[in-house]
Amino acid sequence: MRSPNNYHQVDSQSSRAQTPSQLPTSSTNYYHPYFSPAEIDYLSEKQRGKRSVTQEEKDRQSACTFLEIIGARVGFPRRTISTSQILYHRFRLFFSGKDFKYHEVALGALYVSTKMHDTLKKPRELLAVSYAIIPPDPPVNVKSKHPGGEIDLDTVHPDVVEKDRQRLLAVERLILETICFNFTARTPFPYVIKLGKEFRASKKLIKLAWRISIDSNRTLLPLIYPPHSIALGSLYVAGLLLSFEQPPSPRRNGEQSSDDIAKKLNTHLSWEEHYHTKTEDLEDFAHTILDLLIQYTQNPSANTSPNTPSSPSPPLSTRDRHAASQSHQYQYPYNPDQLIRLKIAMRATEHTPRRRKALDGSDPSALYNADSIGQSEGTVRFLFFPPGFEGDVPVL
Repeated sequence: MRSPNNYHQVDSQSSRAQTPSQLPTSSTNYYHPYFSPAEIDYLSEKQRGKRSVTQEEKDRQSACTFLEIIGARVGFPRRTISTSQILYHRFRLFFSGKDFKYHEVALGALYVSTKMHDTLKKPRELLAVSYAIIPPDPPVNVKSKHPGGEIDLDTVHPDVVEKDRQRLLAVERLILETICFNFTARTPFPYVIKLGKEFRASKKLIKLAWRISIDSNRTLLPLIYPPHSIALGSLYVAGLLLSFEQPPSPRRNGEQSSDDIAKKLNTHLSWEEHYHTKTEDLEDFAHTILDLLIQYTQNPSANTSPNTPSSPSPPLSTRDRHAASQSHQYQYPYNPDQLIRLKIAMRATEHTPRRRKALDGSDPSALYNADSIGQSEGTVRFLFFPPGFEGDVPVL
């Protein structure tokens, strides 16, 4: 993990005819693809402000559910929805939750994601769908265009639509600056299939791992680990869920059992060097995913929009909540007690967490706040990687 000091580097350029106070400055912003857990904790705490961790998590899940519903209604592919969720999480590391409503950021993230995956929709089209989920502010009597839920924008005051469109474009600009206009997006989904075949996993395990990799985007894990590590973690969790307190599943010739795959990924073997991932990383991934599943199974209806005096938003409709949660209920037939027992069993055999570099006291987001991003102050160059970054090592 690179030092937070690599986030931003300032170069001064001057003309002989200018005084020091008139020197035009040019700054270079470097895109940082991943963050250490220490950086995640620091940035999250800074942007959280007076809000509780519970409220922050509620907003995160509400935004992810909001994106799932819009993606399903519009018909976006999974890669577009997943990337928009990751963009939302990244944005929240650099901007305070009180300055931007979660659905505004989510919609801007989705708009950027449609450009990254060539599934582009116009801002007005996204607004038409979003109004059916969260009505415009101030509330107006809107009419639906068709049963799918898209709102007829002709029934909304033009000033309201234009104001929301400009807000969406402003958030889009900020998101683009936080990723330094890097439109490269990789997902773990193809890795789940390829790695599952390499480990000779059953179709049932691969299918569950695919679902887990999707739901990992509801957490901050994609900001810490690269896609191939996410895929390995998904296979590991799927192996645990299908083998813990479960009867042995029938296997085809050549397939490895779920228990064998989970044990292999929980042991220091040659696969770690080959895939550039540590078993300790998979254990960290597993605990985060199990916490997410426990949260859901304890309160399946928790993914609703927050209602706070500072950010009044109507809750998601019963139909949308039900549609967003159906896949979880079908894919994860586990109760909270069983998942907690699995976490306890893991604690008894897991490895010591590997040491990670701590922050050196600097603020990684010092030059990525809302006051500086988007302002025309000198020349800003955006580079895709910090100096010396070697990129992801090919896995397959």
